[in-house]
Amino acid sequence: MRRGVVFHLAALMLGLAAPVAATAAGVGQGTPLTLEEVLQSSRRHAPQVLEAIAKVRQAEGKAVTAEGAFDTVVKAEAESRWTGFYDGQYAAGTITRPIENWGGSLYGGYRLSSGRFPIYEDERFTNNFGEIKVGAVLSLMRDRLIDDRRFGRTAARIDIDIAEADRLLTAIGVQRRAIGAYNLWVVAGLRLNIYRDLLKLAQERQVGFKRQVQLGARPSILLTENEQNILRRETLVARAEQELAAAANALSLFLRDENGAPMRPDPTRLPTALPSPAPTPVDPRANLGARPDLRQIDLRIQQATNRLALDRNALRPRLDLKAEVSQDIGPLGDGGRSRAGTETKVGVSFTLPLQRRVAKGRIDQTTAEIEAIRRRRQQTEEQIINAIDALAIDVQATEKLRTLAADEYERATTMAGAEARRFTLGASDFFLVNVREEAAADAGVRKLDAAYRQIVARAELAAAAADLRALGLE
Repeated sequence: MRRGVVFHLAALMLGLAAPVAATAAGVGQGTPLTLEEVLQSSRRHAPQVLEAIAKVRQAEGKAVTAEGAFDTVVKAEAESRWTGFYDGQYAAGTITRPIENWGGSLYGGYRLSSGRFPIYEDERFTNNFGEIKVGAVLSLMRDRLIDDRRFGRTAARIDIDIAEADRLLTAIGVQRRAIGAYNLWVVAGLRLNIYRDLLKLAQERQVGFKRQVQLGARPSILLTENEQNILRRETLVARAEQELAAAANALSLFLRDENGAPMRPDPTRLPTALPSPAPTPVDPRANLGARPDLRQIDLRIQQATNRLALDRNALRPRLDLKAEVSQDIGPLGDGGRSRAGTETKVGVSFTLPLQRRVAKGRIDQTTAEIEAIRRRRQQTEEQIINAIDALAIDVQATEKLRTLAADEYERATTMAGAEARRFTLGASDFFLVNVREEAAADAGVRKLDAAYRQIVARAELAAAAADLRALGLE
């Protein structure tokens, strides 16, 4: 029996060194689930990420709508008098093309008429083959550099960048939580394996004790004491099984099938060890400009700056230049010689609101908005730097705690092994062996927890530093 105790104690120590054995995790029954697989699944199927992607598409749709302000417009009309004194018939078509610069438009048209028109419709007369007309309207002061159309298009493009930054910010948060959920599931499986090994050791020891009690080599009270140990260890196993199920349920929010439905990982897919933590950036602040939340604020400043330019544009007087050339073609029509030849027209129009209070009020509003956004950016950047520094401290602390936990585990396993050998030689008692076993198991659990905290701390730092490679987003 003592040889069996030593054998199972060695198995327990081996289980603490490589905590997921085939009996606990069923490694041979399924391919181990990797962190990369979880991160890939959450990146593709997490509802939060898909929602953010949909918002990007929504912003792209709005940008297409804004481009519609520069669409070419075709207009056609026709009119025919069926009764009355006049029998004039008229048809016309116009193509108008807004131009991006100078805030104006180009236009061209063709019209054709026949018959007689009343004097108040004299402008409808054309020669027999119609009239061709081309012209342009240009803004010389207001709307020359910026107008509502160009501002709307630029703002829509910036909205796409803002939505893309929000998508990246959402993805970073999802991946950070996915790393935590995956490692919590792995730790729960490793912890369950430790407690199962402890329980198995006590159960098999009970078999040997029963034989010794029957032979009179051991008192019967020893069976009761070991039954108490078995019950305590069964409680630990039951609690660990519950924690594993809860961890699997939490992980299902990030591990999804091809249809995007949550998928609980099978215990047979538990890996044999925790994955390596994300590498710590040499300078976590170096990539601060890549933070999507800071980029969003910078884009909003840019958007507000463009709006300020539009508001200042409204202060300017409007001075528009219009040039037009028309030519009637073909034999003279009913309108007479006045339609013959090439007609060229040049004109200007001038508009100036005297108070311009609307524009002045908007300038004051937008200037204050820009100042407020800049202050918000300053505060956000300072908070990010503070958070990165705190997380860097946390990473260093968890690394030290992990090292201490590993050292404690090594000492505990040494003591447990030594106590087992003394028990085999009859120099120790059952109570002390049991205490050493459970102390070694507890040290193994603390080692797992310390490693988990270090992984989570590095994942948090990677998220704060926008380390996309560490989060599986590159």
